[in-house]
Amino acid sequence: MIGAIVGDYVGSAYEFNNTHDYDFEIITLESSITDDSIMTIAVMDAVLQDKPYGDRLWYWGNKYPNPKGAYGGSFAAWLRNKNPQPYNSFGNGSAMRVSAIGWAFDTLGKTLQEAQKSAECTHNHPEGIKGAQAVASAIYHVRNGKSKERLKQYIEKEFGYNLSRKLSDIRPNYRFNESCMQTVPEAIICYLESSGFEDAICLAVSLGGDSDTIACITGSIAEADPACAMPAQVMDAAFSTMPAELQKIVKQFYSKFNLYSYGRF
Repeated sequence: MIGAIVGDYVGSAYEFNNTHDYDFEIITLESSITDDSIMTIAVMDAVLQDKPYGDRLWYWGNKYPNPKGAYGGSFAAWLRNKNPQPYNSFGNGSAMRVSAIGWAFDTLGKTLQEAQKSAECTHNHPEGIKGAQAVASAIYHVRNGKSKERLKQYIEKEFGYNLSRKLSDIRPNYRFNESCMQTVPEAIICYLESSGFEDAICLAVSLGGDSDTIACITGSIAEADPACAMPAQVMDAAFSTMPAELQKIVKQFYSKFNLYSYGRF
């Protein structure tokens, strides 16, 4: 979704050049969408066409084989395989690409089921599936009006993530980590502590670590909160780095699910 794409775009400049400064430059010459956005759009396309998630991930990954940030080694090998099989990953790729599922389905049960399907074509480790389900269900609950405190309680109970930590305590010792276990809960905490969309993204990037993916996940959840208006300038900047055919899929998805009322275009 656009919140994920914007988070990816903003975080991209700091993925390998971490900052702990909250007042960093939002739009830089280094800012661009990465594999996170391409795979997010691939999941959108799978939903739109009612095709297997693995089919669309493989198609778009091979259409854009060298995005900024590059694909992880195991996923890159999966893309090169003519008959790709899941490889038991618990990496955060399953969580960063799942946001469309949080919007597309009308029940929590279906959301969880589809999140699992979107993950397990590659990330069939229980933690990889859990990361995708946690993010998709968070989006589902936020767009349906669940408060931050109730969301925190739900995620802690259902997925076992510790969301009671404070970013001020996490930040000093947080390091680059591509696992769901050390990315997804931190990204959710960024949303929980935020006062708006831009604040959520700034908190995510200033945490350090895998900045584009943390901000991608945080942005995907924050977008679902009606109180979190996205800055038009940043959204336009992110879209300007996207090929037209990928922009088209995003717009088709928002049209199909009548999401224009959220004022994202």
